[in-house]
Amino acid sequence: MAKLSELSNEFKDIYTVETDGVFDFKTYLNGTWTSSKEFDEIKSPIDLEVFARVPRLNYEMVDLTLQTIHNKGKWEIRDMPGEKRLEVFHKIAELLDKFRQDFVNVLVIGNGKTPSAANGEVNASIERLKRADLDVRKLYGEYVPGDWSSESLEAEAIIRREPLGVVLAITPFNYPLFDVVNKFVYSTVAGNAFVVKPASSTPVPAILFARLAELAGFPRESLAVITLPGREMDKIVQDKRVSVISFTGSTETGEHVMKVGGVKQYVMELGGGDSAIVMSDADPKASAQRIVMGVTSYSGQRCDSIKFIFAEGGVYDRLKAELVEEFKKIKVGDPRQDGVSMGPIIDSKTVDEFQFAVEDAVKKGGVILYGGKRLGPTYIEPTLIEVDKEKIKDLYLYKKEVFLSIAVLVKVNSVDEAITLSNGRRYGLDAAIFGNDINKIRKAMRLLEVGAVYINDFPRHGIGYFPFGGRKDSGIGREGIGYTIEYVTAYKTIVYNYKGKGVWEYM
Repeated sequence: MAKLSELSNEFKDIYTVETDGVFDFKTYLNGTWTSSKEFDEIKSPIDLEVFARVPRLNYEMVDLTLQTIHNKGKWEIRDMPGEKRLEVFHKIAELLDKFRQDFVNVLVIGNGKTPSAANGEVNASIERLKRADLDVRKLYGEYVPGDWSSESLEAEAIIRREPLGVVLAITPFNYPLFDVVNKFVYSTVAGNAFVVKPASSTPVPAILFARLAELAGFPRESLAVITLPGREMDKIVQDKRVSVISFTGSTETGEHVMKVGGVKQYVMELGGGDSAIVMSDADPKASAQRIVMGVTSYSGQRCDSIKFIFAEGGVYDRLKAELVEEFKKIKVGDPRQDGVSMGPIIDSKTVDEFQFAVEDAVKKGGVILYGGKRLGPTYIEPTLIEVDKEKIKDLYLYKKEVFLSIAVLVKVNSVDEAITLSNGRRYGLDAAIFGNDINKIRKAMRLLEVGAVYINDFPRHGIGYFPFGGRKDSGIGREGIGYTIEYVTAYKTIVYNYKGKGVWEYM
């Protein structure tokens, strides 16, 4: 059975273990560890057993939390000198490393990640906290002299960036620690208070992270973790006390958030499913290795996962053979077992959608080259389907983002054709190009309607050292070190008038 083991002593007062072995957690609201009358059960995708419960907050509790964070919390964090904020981030990083096994355990049980992948998420979170100093460069302002316009002679201005107030972060299930850390860092380093609504299926890492922030000395009234179902979020999303919404999730949910939220600042990382274009001069073996990693990493439950492979005729047959061989190396199973490289899907509904997508592709002429089968309620074979280019736009897979390890292989006559098919989707997050002809690569870089292009590698956003974000239905804004600051702050112009003071003697 998938059960949590005892957590370190520093977490002892934020949960109790019931007789059934399930951990009942409290949540953090403006410096207070809070429970409620109702709890939501959290299941492990490994075996769908309940391993934790978290409080289901009611609106009155959240309303009071927002009132406190708006009236007090946003000033507490703003009044903490930037240098001290960095010290807190570094302290959290130290604590996260110290209690890494607690987080790894939760990520394995709660997300179905392999221990290696769970450790990778912890490492990325630690590095993101340490690299907050690179965000600071975008907080500096500007000086504007007045003598470049006759109407502003004998005046000057400074242009400064100020925090907007309260950031509401809505995070997805797939990186429940890193996405919280990343949004926390770029929001609070700028001086904003921070409210996070973690995914209902994976809320525990956010709760544990709040404990580390508390231990590190983060302002108590400037942080809250609100645990309630997404369907009950509309009143919070539209609340005028929330100045910024940073959302990562599906396009459909993102569109709803913006419609409900009204006039606010938004950072939206939405649907994806990336294309890989393989040119005739690409190395088929090396390309196949990178592509299959891009398809199967974390069971394909990544917005930057490769879903389409467009290959030119000169490399197509060799690439197809190499792809199948690479897929054969993927071992599916319980992530706690040695040698497993691909664990479960987060819930059975997504696997139902996988089955539908496979059947749809086959019905429309697709040929399963590898996989295609359901292995259990939350397990699938990684899947590669060959589809004729004339049929691809009819596929459910082309129209929607199916969030797991399934990719479509398509033979194209040219890179131009591949670009057209890639751009034909509603999404525009990333793309990958494999090959060596710099002129063809440069043309594809220019014409692909995406937020990032990876050359001879699979797309991966990492800690955001290189900024990422989509075009079209894949989002608004950019997440990345030093780049998201622009979306959680506002310019303020301050003009000084020195007319008649003799400061300047203009000709």
